[in-house]
Amino acid sequence: MIVILEGVLDSETLGAVRKKLADADWESGANTAGAFARGQKNNWQLPDGAPLALELGERIVDRLWTDPLFISAALPRKLYPPRFNRYGVGQTYGAHVDAALMRAPGSDRMVRTDLSITVFLSDPEDYDGGELEIESSLGAQAVKLAAGDAVLYPASTLHRVAPVTRGERLASFFWIESLVADVAEREMLFDLDQTIQSLSGQLDADSPELAGLSGLYHNLLRRWAKT
Repeated sequence: MIVILEGVLDSETLGAVRKKLADADWESGANTAGAFARGQKNNWQLPDGAPLALELGERIVDRLWTDPLFISAALPRKLYPPRFNRYGVGQTYGAHVDAALMRAPGSDRMVRTDLSITVFLSDPEDYDGGELEIESSLGAQAVKLAAGDAVLYPASTLHRVAPVTRGERLASFFWIESLVADVAEREMLFDLDQTIQSLSGQLDADSPELAGLSGLYHNLLRRWAKT
């Protein structure tokens, strides 16, 4: 399941983030790649745990915790601190699957990577190429969003960043450990929750149908969630 989150960052926050990234000290993205992915990864990245990455990442995380669609789709338990990357002309990241477990920088806390998220920071008109291509049951889907929007997708999927052929692509990316690890269970809960939200605008708040669906949602979440 691929979910688009619109307006994760407003224009004011987005401008402040891009201004600070313009003066950032970048390092090779291959420094954080695994043995297989290292040969596939050609980009620039803020060092893990760098003060600037932590500062900017906190802004994104604070916003996501207030986003109802993100909460509904991800059912987040833990978040890996956001990373930031930059792709110039000719740079790309070949097809890969994200590591299943990651240790948060500067701690012994492990995060199981159930979901990946990419927050686009560059306007799509400012660069050519650079699409995030995600394999799904429907085939490869190319995602290139407006600055400030984000895409959420299973970290278990094969994905790549197409080569940038003009301009520069800035993004933030990180991972979420969900309360519900099973993809199918999490997707069913999302579909049920979205149906409830839609019906809540059509039915009375005390309708038995709405109460029944809400009860079903919470009983399934109670069965499947691991806290």
